[in-house]
Amino acid sequence: MPWIDLTGRATGRSNGGPWGQGPRSPGGGGGGGTPPDLEELLRRSQDRLRQVLPGGGGSGGGGGGGISPVALVAIIAVAVALAGYYLFTFRVQPDEQGVVLRFGEYSRDATPGLNFRLPYPVETVFTPRVTRVNRVTIGISSDELGGAAGRDIPEESLMLTGDENIVDIDFSVFWRINDASDYLFNMVGPEISVKEVGESAMREVVGRSAIQPLLTQARQITETDVQTLVQETLDSYGAGVEITQVQLLKVDPPAEVIASFRDVQAARADQERLQNEAQTYANRVIPEARGQAAQVTEAATAYRDRIIAEAKGQADRFNSIYESYLAAPEVTRRRMYLETLEEVFADMDKVIIDENGEGQGVLPYLPLEALRSGGSQ
Repeated sequence: MPWIDLTGRATGRSNGGPWGQGPRSPGGGGGGGTPPDLEELLRRSQDRLRQVLPGGGGSGGGGGGGISPVALVAIIAVAVALAGYYLFTFRVQPDEQGVVLRFGEYSRDATPGLNFRLPYPVETVFTPRVTRVNRVTIGISSDELGGAAGRDIPEESLMLTGDENIVDIDFSVFWRINDASDYLFNMVGPEISVKEVGESAMREVVGRSAIQPLLTQARQITETDVQTLVQETLDSYGAGVEITQVQLLKVDPPAEVIASFRDVQAARADQERLQNEAQTYANRVIPEARGQAAQVTEAATAYRDRIIAEAKGQADRFNSIYESYLAAPEVTRRRMYLETLEEVFADMDKVIIDENGEGQGVLPYLPLEALRSGGSQ
């Protein structure tokens, strides 16, 4: 049988001891109301009826001041009904979940609305609010509502990163109750437990990370990792708590070195900028050089192919002439002689003289080349 502290010193969720005054449910629920004093209730009811009923104001004036049996029965019925309402029922609000204990041991859950119970001390009722999202702030002081108030707490916020740097982190953990019975009985001081587990999880995640990602692009990843680790830890405790969100409020270097750190960050930014500029220049120059090299290579390849083709053509021509020479040497020599003369005299002015003819021996010659050139001008 699980034992709990009904005095409320640890959790603040119940009032009264187990054998003294009955505990009152938190949040104003009717579950743990103090049983009314029946004698006092009857006395007050009699006084009110005396004021209402005829002749009930007193014994003076010859009139009887007693209460009739019907009125007395009505008073007793009303008193019993009120006592039964307060003793045997309790109300759970829409944002609450009722947990009923029988002799200090968990008995059942109660849904929102009016519920039945046995009188105290047989059954005791707790009604924690299960829909409200609570907030715990770590690294900075918080106000009564859990929000950040602005006073830094170095012993909570200063953490060591994986690359041996110190970082100042303020963050909030949002949580709600998802199992009222586990929340009430498995932990003492759930808010303190959530805060301590959140700080421990953040230190573990930061200890695995370098400082640069924490300050720039890894904030969301850090929040997700911390939320997962906190939830796993609380589930292992059976805390009955669900972590809805982890929110980083501030991630900075310590105040004593923040100026130097900013100088280092500016130098790294300049380094990255210069590297990017150099990479841009390299991306522009290298393709141009490769294009020029490819152009020279292709020109050399074309020249090589042309020379080889010409050499092969000349060799084939020589071989064909040689074969013709072998077949008809005289004819071949004469053809070669005429072709050579054709090449020699092709671009020369020519005068043809007939030594065997009559007259002056100069044959008329029609300069076709001159006529073609003159016609083209």
